[in-house]
Amino acid sequence: MTLIKSISGIRGTIGGKVGDNLTPVDAVKFASAYGTWLKNYSKKETRGVAEQSEAKLTVVVGRDARISGPMIHNLVINTLIGLGIDVIDLGLSTTPTVEIAVPLEKADGGIILTASHNPKQWNALKLLNEKGEFLSGAAGEKILEIAEAEAFDFADVDSLGEITINDAYMDIHIDEVLNLPLVDVDAVKAAKFKVVVDGVNSSGGIIIPRLLELMGVEVVKLYCEPNGHFPHNPEPLKEHLTDISELVVKEKADLGVVVDPDVDRLAFISEDGEMFGEEYTLVACADYVLSKTPGNTVSNMSSSRALRDVTNKHNGSYEASAVGEVNVVELMKKNNAIIGGEGNGGIIYPESHYGRDSMVGVALFLTHLANKKMSVSALRASYPEYYMSKNKIELTPQIDVDAILVAMTEKYKNEDITTIDGVKIDFADNWVHLRKSNTEPIIRIYTEASSQKLADDLALRIIDEIKAVAGI
Repeated sequence: MTLIKSISGIRGTIGGKVGDNLTPVDAVKFASAYGTWLKNYSKKETRGVAEQSEAKLTVVVGRDARISGPMIHNLVINTLIGLGIDVIDLGLSTTPTVEIAVPLEKADGGIILTASHNPKQWNALKLLNEKGEFLSGAAGEKILEIAEAEAFDFADVDSLGEITINDAYMDIHIDEVLNLPLVDVDAVKAAKFKVVVDGVNSSGGIIIPRLLELMGVEVVKLYCEPNGHFPHNPEPLKEHLTDISELVVKEKADLGVVVDPDVDRLAFISEDGEMFGEEYTLVACADYVLSKTPGNTVSNMSSSRALRDVTNKHNGSYEASAVGEVNVVELMKKNNAIIGGEGNGGIIYPESHYGRDSMVGVALFLTHLANKKMSVSALRASYPEYYMSKNKIELTPQIDVDAILVAMTEKYKNEDITTIDGVKIDFADNWVHLRKSNTEPIIRIYTEASSQKLADDLALRIIDEIKAVAGI
């Protein structure tokens, strides 16, 4: 089965059988469940129950450039209209653009049609609340219940929703980023940067070059045609980015910028064609932000320890959340974090909004680089050296994964242990994070150390210990 239902939305491959893949029927079903939840369960504090039932709701909808995008887009929008909900249609957009549009439009929610870094055969419905933030776990569970029960009540002909098309929001988003106090457009213009952009033939190929050109950057475009035909695996990892790495060197560019199809993950290529490192996108942006506005930071438990080190350097406090953007945002709010995000290249900067945003990341990074007056490789060398190893163990369905995690917790009870999301064991010089899959008998093992060999060796040791506990 490639239809994955979770509290954060629904994703799957296009085609196939209803309930097994993301078919038109499944898209309508889950759009109906979301709309029904908005009508019956999502009540703003300022709105009473009686007013809620009579008020016309509004939802912002945008999509990335996937081949299946227009089809899913039309199905979702017309389903919402059928429920009596008005729709503001952004058309081709990005995840962070939809997130900022929801509160600006005083909408009741938002839907982004994107499968993020998944290949072209995938699509998904990402669901937002009235703040333009991802739904809580409780809200997601309720929507899944509504979908399962098919508890929908559609509007009569006189109460159908209406569509308003607004294709200005990518430009509005750019303006919002350029107006951030810590984004210094004049400094970036003076630096006269040359940047290669890989937009993986999605909406990032439009919005990132447009932002850069307004910052006075010379742009070399690579795969910036938003046709949904991804020229390589769209997850921005080293093994997928050989073309841009070569082009940065050939063009004698200052750096390369890579985003995923919905523009919420960001990676940089140094001037020598080497990866800056996805984990270090957040580290560099945080270093700049904290140097101007000292404060606290948050990332998830599987992200690099380098953010903690940089935060400590600026006399701030660092904390790690459970994996997942909604968890990072919740802890950021609790700790009044100045900046946060995830080690997969996701920058969350509350001065803009509580969502991962590559646009914000690019603008902050270039400002930082312009102020430092150094090469990207030199900037990377200025940060602590950490290396990660990511592995997994596939177990038989008969093995109790939870019992294994409990046993590992007991084995390392004298170390610094965190159990809010699997088991994180912090040693003095390295760490390991063990997480179980919610859909299959797998334990994921993430390690980090001061060299790749040490990270790999730690992972192998932990894998052997888990196999011994499991008796395999």
